[in-house]
Amino acid sequence: MKHIFKTLKKYTLPILMVLVLLVIQAMCDLALPDYTSKIVNVGIQQGGIENAVPEVMTEENYNKFMLFVDEDKKNVVKDNYKLITHDDKTSQEYKDNVSKYPSLKDENLYILKDNLEEDTIDNLNDALSLPIMLVSSMSSDEFNLEDMAETEEQKQMLQNLPQDVDVFTILSNIDKTKLNEIITKIKTQFKDMEPSLVEQSSIEYIKNEYKAIGVDVEHIQTNYIFISGLKMLGLALIAMAITVVSTFIASRIAANFSRDLRSKVVNKVMTYSNTEFEKFQTSSLITRSTNDIQQIQMLIIMLLRIVFYAPIIGIGALTKVMGNSMAWVIGIAVLVILSIAIILFSIALPKFQLVQKLIDKLNLVSREILTGLPVIRAFATESHEEERFDKANKDLTKANLFVNRVMTVMMPTMMFVMNGVSILIVWVGAGKIDAGTMQVGNLLAFITYTMQIIMAFLMISMVSIMVPRAFISMKRIGEVLNTDSSIKEVEESKSFDPDKKGEVEFKDVYFRYPDAEEDVLQNISFKATKGTTTAFIGSTGSGKSTLINLIPRFFDVTGGKILIDGVNIKDIKLHDLREKIGFVPQKGILFSGTIKSNIGFGTKHLSKEQLEKAARISQSLEFIEEKKNTYDTPISQGGTNVSGGQRQRLAIARAIAIEPEFYVFDDSFSALDYKTDAKLRKALAKETKNSTIFIVAQRISTVMNADQIIVLDKGSIVGIGKHKNLMKTCDIYREIALSQLSKEELADE
Repeated sequence: MKHIFKTLKKYTLPILMVLVLLVIQAMCDLALPDYTSKIVNVGIQQGGIENAVPEVMTEENYNKFMLFVDEDKKNVVKDNYKLITHDDKTSQEYKDNVSKYPSLKDENLYILKDNLEEDTIDNLNDALSLPIMLVSSMSSDEFNLEDMAETEEQKQMLQNLPQDVDVFTILSNIDKTKLNEIITKIKTQFKDMEPSLVEQSSIEYIKNEYKAIGVDVEHIQTNYIFISGLKMLGLALIAMAITVVSTFIASRIAANFSRDLRSKVVNKVMTYSNTEFEKFQTSSLITRSTNDIQQIQMLIIMLLRIVFYAPIIGIGALTKVMGNSMAWVIGIAVLVILSIAIILFSIALPKFQLVQKLIDKLNLVSREILTGLPVIRAFATESHEEERFDKANKDLTKANLFVNRVMTVMMPTMMFVMNGVSILIVWVGAGKIDAGTMQVGNLLAFITYTMQIIMAFLMISMVSIMVPRAFISMKRIGEVLNTDSSIKEVEESKSFDPDKKGEVEFKDVYFRYPDAEEDVLQNISFKATKGTTTAFIGSTGSGKSTLINLIPRFFDVTGGKILIDGVNIKDIKLHDLREKIGFVPQKGILFSGTIKSNIGFGTKHLSKEQLEKAARISQSLEFIEEKKNTYDTPISQGGTNVSGGQRQRLAIARAIAIEPEFYVFDDSFSALDYKTDAKLRKALAKETKNSTIFIVAQRISTVMNADQIIVLDKGSIVGIGKHKNLMKTCDIYREIALSQLSKEELADE
């Protein structure tokens, strides 16, 4: 994991940028329900009038309102309204306002002062909302002042008043103490009413006041809705733009992270010895560097776009509804969603662990079928391989179908919960609206915020299904990155001994494969000098290829040591060691490209002369020149468009082209006919006089002219010397020789 987070660390700044963008997007999304609520409550129900602070009112109504304003709030009202009289038609204030308020021609008006601060408006709203609503209620025909009397004395006093006298005139002439008692009684009836509904009732009276004064109420309403709509549209456009930008940045982060992680995996694999390749199958390494990294890439995108955004929008929406009396509905919804997610998560997790292994298996079977197709056809086992592939394919399909079915169940279940919550909110909210404790716009906003909270949990729940698979992929990638090569490299290479250039010496070398019970090689000791050819021969499984693989350190010896140019190969940097060696593996491996690119694979600067020399020595020139594009002839993946013998010769040419100090041929002449084999070895001996050559071969004809032949049997040297000497002294060598050539042929040689 540490390698993955270390790789992600370099993208800290873009990730922070995405987080900032997500916060801004959430602020925009959270503001939209407020505007919806305001359009319904203020724009539609209140006619665009935002609060119970009239911009203008008649002197008569002002006096009525002031009857009910609390004593400690009267100064706030008086200080922020100014009286304009209709008698003084020459004053500038009259001239400025008469066109806006036509009734000013006939009556005095109180006008709100300009540029008041928001706090002052809030104080005025608090002071005037209830008095205006009380005036509105008392102005109706259904209101009876006698109902407000608490004592017989108050009731008798009110009954003795003239019937045609205005109620407000009566109140203004009542003793102040008795008036306060009546007003307190009136206010008590409205004490449990929602402040927003008090304000809304007051605004209805203000609308009628505006109409009486001559204000264009329809223009106020239209203007408010239009401006609010424009603000909503602006917020939606900002949110959309941020979504596009944040998605783009998140995608780039994920793509670049995957690129870096793939590079790390490939670079790590390049350092592996054969021991690590035996631990990780090739098919598994392919899956890990493709499918597993893709799973992590998808998780990063989901994290940056959904998982990070969900809590931001969820917490933001939660703060908006925390004070609402219906918040318990959200608690129920969240509890149900979390329960469903936990149940589905526990069911799907084991299958996610299985899916990646099944992908490994499918890749393994596919790779074996594709690479072994000629053998499959030769033995007519197509039906068996089809069944094998079909089984691996069906197993993976079943696992994926199970996971997809879980996802299929999850989505409609979550939608059912969301719709059920919406119905519950409407049902509970309708009762509150009917009771006068909630407005329609507030209910709509509450539904929207609730859906945002539920969607936040829903998004996290959906992503949580992906998280286990991605974490399994992280674990698998971590296994690759945390596995160090068993071949330990030194920080500083030791200097080679110029007096021992071209010399290779094995000193009491032992080797055992990891977890093996016995040594594969025991007590191997010999020396090869510059300009000589050392050949290895023996029966199958005698350890020839294993021994030859120790020279470039594909494996490390478990006992003894190997010296090159007088230095232990463990004290040499791998690059310095391997650039001295021209290695030709048992199987001639070619890469997609051209003949030229394959011959020049080991060197950056290959001249035409070096190219032609390598082709000539390897006996490749003949078939290259027969091709239409000669050295530019395309080579397909694995070299499947050339014969086995041509593949081997091009592999040999690749080693010759770098002009190494040491040549290692691991049974690299097996696909050549005897004539080509002889010509190649003759040319090689002539052109590589200053190099040390190692040859592993099964043919006696290939090794019999070597300066030194080492005979191996069961991992031990049973004979060492030249051909004629070994024919006399080594029974195993003699048996191999007689099994391939007649005594006459051996005598001729």
